[in-house]
Amino acid sequence: MKHLGDILVEADIISNKTLERALARQKSEKKRLGAVLEEMGVITEEELVDALSTQFNFKSIKNFATRTYPQDLLNFLTPDLAMEKLVFPLKQKDAMLAVAITDPFDLEMLELLGRTTGLQVVPVLATRKEILEAISIHYLKSSLAHTDAILVVESSIPTATIIQMALVKEGYKVLLAVDGLEALKVAIAERPRLIITDAIMPRMDGFGLLRAIKAHPMTAGTPVIMLTSKASTEDEQKALEFGFSDFIPKPVQPLRVVSRVKHTLDMAKKYRR
Repeated sequence: MKHLGDILVEADIISNKTLERALARQKSEKKRLGAVLEEMGVITEEELVDALSTQFNFKSIKNFATRTYPQDLLNFLTPDLAMEKLVFPLKQKDAMLAVAITDPFDLEMLELLGRTTGLQVVPVLATRKEILEAISIHYLKSSLAHTDAILVVESSIPTATIIQMALVKEGYKVLLAVDGLEALKVAIAERPRLIITDAIMPRMDGFGLLRAIKAHPMTAGTPVIMLTSKASTEDEQKALEFGFSDFIPKPVQPLRVVSRVKHTLDMAKKYRR
């Protein structure tokens, strides 16, 4: 089996020098090469899917989100399972179930789907963007317009309450979620103006939530502020480089929360102009 990096170099998508830098970063950060290359901004999701399908000899699929799917097929997966694993059912025939997935390395997820559905699961590679779009269309009721609200994602009730009270006092409507998966569902369904999320959460952490928010066409422009107890300059730089709009250290201070929220919303408004 060819290495992913070699496939991308042979296809002239990246250079050997870029591959060397990505491999060095992969070694230090202990991430998969595809994720590192995406974070570096040198490949697109579509290019990564094409390369992975070549590497693993998997089929891939595009432009499937807006197709019609029978309810019996959708019932093979719960909305939570579809969101958590980023998987979507495409077709069922006899004892086989074809599903769109993003990660061919996740064998545990494929085994889980097999046990859950009682069928032989056939993986088909697709982008996060289109799987999320399919889930939002067929499993969630997505709003067509932004709500005038701020989504706060925090598992600590005292911390969430401090942030909520500070924002409500300033006239903001506040939505709450306790983990990344619940937050993603709320974000797609309600489309808040801004999201404040803790960095470390069960089921989906803040980085995973931001990646999913940016991947979905309906939420890609939503600014996201990181909330974390790791407040070093290095941590702040990492958060901003990853794509967070701002950074709020813990323990939270109400005045700081309000200030960062107003600044981020003002910047988002200027950017839209």
